[in-house]
Amino acid sequence: MGMGASSGSDKDSNGWGGRAQGLAVKTLVLIGGALLVKRFTKSTTRWDHARLVSESLTGEKFSREQASRDPDNYFNIRMLMCPAAEMVDGSKVLYFEQAFWRTPQKPFRQRFYMVKPCPKELKCDVEVSTYAIRDAEEYKNFCDRPKDQRPHPEEVIGDIAEHLTTIYLNRCDRRKRCLYEGSTPPEGFPNSWNGASYCTSELAVLKNSEVHMWDRGYDDDGNQVWGVREGAYEFKTAPASSNLNGIFSSLNFPPAQSFAKKIEGSFVLED
Repeated sequence: MGMGASSGSDKDSNGWGGRAQGLAVKTLVLIGGALLVKRFTKSTTRWDHARLVSESLTGEKFSREQASRDPDNYFNIRMLMCPAAEMVDGSKVLYFEQAFWRTPQKPFRQRFYMVKPCPKELKCDVEVSTYAIRDAEEYKNFCDRPKDQRPHPEEVIGDIAEHLTTIYLNRCDRRKRCLYEGSTPPEGFPNSWNGASYCTSELAVLKNSEVHMWDRGYDDDGNQVWGVREGAYEFKTAPASSNLNGIFSSLNFPPAQSFAKKIEGSFVLED
């Protein structure tokens, strides 16, 4: 009898242990499932990627460090971008201009950038398109002006002119320094400046809103006819406390005439 009772007790004990173990497993599965659902809920959406790229492009950046390292091939360029409008589908329109750091009030390049998610049928995350501006003179120093002195968003949308290029960005591999990188298709887009028949563009967005851009033009035979040859321009946000005049006073600049001649090979001044 004693042994029978003991055997029943052991059986009950084992049964309870099994039930407790099963309950623990179910609890873990439920918690894991909840965490998984939470993770998916918080995953980055297509529009989140577009927003991150748009925010990274926005602001005042300079190629100062690169120009200091390699003054023979790179100029210290001021690049400025800011929000200008939003399309009905949610696409962000940014105003873009580039100028030499000494003359920021005289941009030599002006564009509208349109940033939106890639169409689902394409294998990319963000689509960045550039457009000519209908009346570029009216937009000079757009980002530097008070908002009430800028063209209104409705005017901006109306002044979006010829489509120039589209770059398809993908998220970078975690082992890379960049966050997003991409380019135009290999065949590029039509361009007729300085004897070119087409142009290509590459774009990379890095941490701390650093942006790398590489635009080049080619003729019918595939010879490069404009754009820097050595690699992308590297634009970094300048520290707010930096004294630009003091920093660059030691750099040697060529005379104005040769300076203007040299930039023709590096940039599209007029399209």
